[in-house]
Amino acid sequence: MDMLWSGWGDPAKAAPLPDTVIGLLRDLLGVKPRSTEPVVLNEISVPEPPLGDGPHQALVECLGDATYVRTDAETRIRHTRGKSTPDLLRIRAGEVDDIPAAVVLPGSHDDVLAVLRTCAGHGLAVVPFGGGTSVVGGLAPDRNGSFIALDLRRLDGLVSLDEVSRTATLQPGLRAPEAEALLAERGFTLGHFPQSYEWATIGGFAAARSSGQASAGYGRFDEMVLGLTVATPEGTLDVGRAPRSAAGPDLRQLVLGSEGAFGVITSVTVRIRPLPESKVYEGWRFPTFEAGAAALRRLAQDGPRPTVLRLSDETETLIGLAQPDAIGGTDGTPHQAGCVAIAGFEGTAEDTASRQARARAVLRDCGGELLGEKPGERWAHGRYSAPYLRDSLLDAGAFAETLETAAFWSNIPALYDSVRRALTTTLAEAGTPPLVMCHISHVYETGASLYFTVVSAQGEDPVAHWAPAKQAANDAIIATGGTISHHHGVGTDHRDWYTQEIGPLGVDILQAVKARLDPTGILNPGILLPTR
Repeated sequence: MDMLWSGWGDPAKAAPLPDTVIGLLRDLLGVKPRSTEPVVLNEISVPEPPLGDGPHQALVECLGDATYVRTDAETRIRHTRGKSTPDLLRIRAGEVDDIPAAVVLPGSHDDVLAVLRTCAGHGLAVVPFGGGTSVVGGLAPDRNGSFIALDLRRLDGLVSLDEVSRTATLQPGLRAPEAEALLAERGFTLGHFPQSYEWATIGGFAAARSSGQASAGYGRFDEMVLGLTVATPEGTLDVGRAPRSAAGPDLRQLVLGSEGAFGVITSVTVRIRPLPESKVYEGWRFPTFEAGAAALRRLAQDGPRPTVLRLSDETETLIGLAQPDAIGGTDGTPHQAGCVAIAGFEGTAEDTASRQARARAVLRDCGGELLGEKPGERWAHGRYSAPYLRDSLLDAGAFAETLETAAFWSNIPALYDSVRRALTTTLAEAGTPPLVMCHISHVYETGASLYFTVVSAQGEDPVAHWAPAKQAANDAIIATGGTISHHHGVGTDHRDWYTQEIGPLGVDILQAVKARLDPTGILNPGILLPTR
């Protein structure tokens, strides 16, 4: 099943907001109902595919079947941009000026190599397409001509599983739920559950350095990756042949996070873990965000570290985003004051009980109040609901978007204040004062990530309305010493700030790598790095 073309996920899971929430949006933020209805798919005017007979036929010959080179309007629309709020607002308005000329579906590593060589010969840009879940402009290249979307859905298998070493080799188009199902048949799990879990793919996780909601226990995706096979216009790159190595710089790190700018990932070898016997999630309340952050830091640094550990600030707790399926208090449960934290424990029954008991002692010592398992279970039940909620807010006429960053623990308070102030000031000056919420979503010994959610009225031009706020927030992140992206990647939205983060010499190094692997510049041009 394809994702909803004009929103997130499964259309059957989208639900309108309750009247209480619509009233709150109206009274608090001045949100007005939409003045126009979104366009319907078959009414969007799509330009003819400017491939030309030569390139089209060459691509068909690469794959041996014309059905794998698609130029129909619906397929191309479904591969236009990603799922950020500006992406959705534009496509709901029928704007498809950056639509791919064709969608190509390779079935093997050799197919990908052949397509890349053909596209290089014809000057045709290539955008790798997995689940289409990018929220940073990762699927909208800078174009000097036409481009194709290279849809990897046919590369969707479990290639091998080594039960002794506890590793698995997966193909890039395998969606996360299918990957988990295949691993579970053998008694294993990857343990990677980001908010995009239902739709994102293995290749996308690697290409964007994804981080799952259970990262405190299982680690980030880039920490799981042991080996990669990459197709480039210049040939095949195989990296990673041992768990650790001192044989020079680790070339895996050039591929992880490269977002298709250096090549197309065609297989990923990852570390896997046994399926947990026990899963327990519980809620805690802290009087302030500062107190809660101190408690999370203590667990992250001194242990015992839960599998899931996250903390909502006062505003997010009050609104109820700590439990997305309970927005508006529709079940009659009042939202907690203070700040709600979620701690989850997975593993053997004995290990889970031991870590939970020791973590409870730490959290109580830090001033936490145990709320029981109900808040944790509600979070686990609604952990993938936020993107659907975002679409419901758009439907109701509100603007809703997210952004994230990370910093060392000592810098978290300044970063939190700086980004909130930038968003609040910019949107208020535009006449649409926002509701800005935040949570700590991932923790490390040395620091943590901050994930912001912004809701406001849309303004006359919602996309233009957001641009200054996004710029102000990005400026604040760089000025305050945060990273421009913790787990969403760079794309085009963060590119200019990424170049500031790594500096001119860093940009030159990466440009040199790209020039060697992609001398004609066809791979996702303008993504990650400025075009040259």
